Amino acid sequence: MAIPTMLSWSSGKDSAWALHVLRNDPRYEAVGLFTTVNAAFDRVTMHATRRQLLDAQADATGLPLHVIDLPWPCPNEAYEKAMAGFLERAAALDIEAMAFGDLFLEDIRAYRETMLRDTAFTPVFPLWGLPTDTLARDMIAGGLEARISCIDPAQLSAEFAGRRFDDGFLADLPDGVDPCGENGEFHSFAHGGPMFAAPIAVASGKVVERDNFVFADIVPAGTAA
Repeated sequence: MAIPTMLSWSSGKDSAWALHVLRNDPRYEAVGLFTTVNAAFDRVTMHATRRQLLDAQADATGLPLHVIDLPWPCPNEAYEKAMAGFLERAAALDIEAMAFGDLFLEDIRAYRETMLRDTAFTPVFPLWGLPTDTLARDMIAGGLEARISCIDPAQLSAEFAGRRFDDGFLADLPDGVDPCGENGEFHSFAHGGPMFAAPIAVASGKVVERDNFVFADIVPAGTAA
């Protein structure tokens, strides 16, 4: 019997592809998504995805979305308190596993495993250990569509903000930048692919610099940025 699993949903390409992989693994049944949102800006933390587009993604996956509101600024103790509250609520939903789209950062995986250690949930990492150069190309070949929503300008030129995640993007990445951005070089917004019932029409809006990051405002198509 498939294990009821809730997936950590960043709104980016890795979590989207993790959903695709989960749905093709008979061991698991994806039954919901959970996302942390910066309550001050009503946007997904780090990816800066608008709540309107986050909701559109959830609708397109056909899965219920559980939003965890975080304060801004958000010290780690506030994050952990919010997550603990969410895990308590999730315990009443007959969830048995929590899945994450992490790729190779051992410290992040260890942190998630520690977070779940005293709960009834099993941590699951559907993409763990896959070579990121191959994974990035497999995502694109598999129909995933995404745009770059956030750049760390200390690692990658701000000119990449707002670009499509495609073969041209990968070809232009400088040496040393992970093709999936796993070291925090960039984050994305997924808007099409096999994990969605239909693509989400979007455009790349204004590019701004804030808190030492560069953000491209991904907007619904036809909407003023």
